[in-house]
Amino acid sequence: MTKNTTKVMTKKQVKSTTLVASLTLLSLASLSLTGCSAIDLGFGQEAEKSAPVTLNDTITLEQVTQDVTYLASDELEGRHNFTPNIRKAADFIAKRFNEVGLSPAPSAPDFKQQYLVQKITPDTLTVEINGREISSDLLSMATTETDFKWSSSPEDKNQSITQQTVNTVMIGEGDNMRKSLRELNNQGGQHLVLLHPKHEESFKRYQSYFARGLTKLVDKSATEQGGVIVLALTDISKVKQFSVTGSAKVTTAPLSNVVGVLPGKSKANEIVLYSAHYDHLGVKQSIDETPSDNTQQENNAQQSSEIFNGADDDASGVSAIINLANHFAKKGNNERTLMFAAFSAEEIGGFGSRYFSTHVEPTSITAMINIEMIGKPALFGEGTVWMTGMDRSTLGEQLNQALAPKNLKVYADPYPKQNLFYRSDNATLARLGVPAHSFSSTQLDKDKHYHQVSDDINSLNLPSMLQVIKMLAIATTPLVDGSITPSRIDPNKVKSGGLIY
Repeated sequence: MTKNTTKVMTKKQVKSTTLVASLTLLSLASLSLTGCSAIDLGFGQEAEKSAPVTLNDTITLEQVTQDVTYLASDELEGRHNFTPNIRKAADFIAKRFNEVGLSPAPSAPDFKQQYLVQKITPDTLTVEINGREISSDLLSMATTETDFKWSSSPEDKNQSITQQTVNTVMIGEGDNMRKSLRELNNQGGQHLVLLHPKHEESFKRYQSYFARGLTKLVDKSATEQGGVIVLALTDISKVKQFSVTGSAKVTTAPLSNVVGVLPGKSKANEIVLYSAHYDHLGVKQSIDETPSDNTQQENNAQQSSEIFNGADDDASGVSAIINLANHFAKKGNNERTLMFAAFSAEEIGGFGSRYFSTHVEPTSITAMINIEMIGKPALFGEGTVWMTGMDRSTLGEQLNQALAPKNLKVYADPYPKQNLFYRSDNATLARLGVPAHSFSSTQLDKDKHYHQVSDDINSLNLPSMLQVIKMLAIATTPLVDGSITPSRIDPNKVKSGGLIY
């Protein structure tokens, strides 16, 4: 985008004092209108007060750089959940929300919306199938229950403490293990899964992931989830009898979303939500990532630090919502109420946005602009942005109508096979019918910094990031002033999340 410039005329030396005396107020005003800003009419202060606030005044490279640099600094050690460092990040975001003129949300005193999560870590597990005890190094489990005992023997008086049906599943040599486990996860319940030894490599990834424990939101109004999946790597292909006993340790810890509000005027009961997540992976020992057949391998030779700074993911998005808040607060003409939310726990299951969704009426949210990884140029060029789920509501079409006069546009997600619509906090609100979309510029298929320690401030293209933030300000102004209302998302067409892990 071009910057506003003002031409300054050079004062001409006036030789005749009588000419100066003859100049009238009208001629001075005429000169000032032609660009002679060096002439003072004596109304400077009033003119300054009435001057319209511009985008270049409210969203600056200097401030954006300061915000993202601190959030991605080594001082915060990667903003991992449950650490003092994520609390430092929350304090900074709350301070910035206050500075730009937001008020704390009703559910977030001092801008902090606190909630509890449980960490459920496997402790003991024994499995016997057809009279054969399976070695512990060939076992793994994901559980949201602290104790369970299964037995297929009807005469066993201790059969299944939970009194639930245990489903036995065979994943053969040619079966898709990841797909099969995803289906069981979506079902919930109790499952004993026998894996063919050909899946050993994938099994080890899941074993490592499950051993770190699972996180569960603690909230009465949250959707109950639960179940157990026990994995056994074995050549047994038919189950005649089984006995399984397991236990887990539970710890409870607090986390916080940071939520600020800019009250609306004529449509105060309608909310435009701007969001981003502020948690990341911490240091190497605290990576908590769901295993994937496409997980990128770390290039240790290029690593100069053990800290996952998360500059792009998602310090860039948090910096964006802070500066968008400043822009709309300074404009002061929002007809709808604007809410700005920095979520925690996105990297470990989206628990921050899940809790948030239980403390706001979904039907009151006109649209959700979730900003995720905008620190590097998109494949469409510097300063461009794309959105997930363009076909799920009319939001993208309406934003592009606002951008058309400036020859700008929001592009459709160029990576549909990556299922990015479901890989950020927008999915939680979309499942409730909100036109909730994520906006990004990352080239995820080529980004060598994604979830790597190299995702630091030096990897960002800050001028490109600045232009994306300004573009989002322009595009969403019709949402803010109430002149557009996107269609709702059909929740029946949004896949639900897993119930166990």
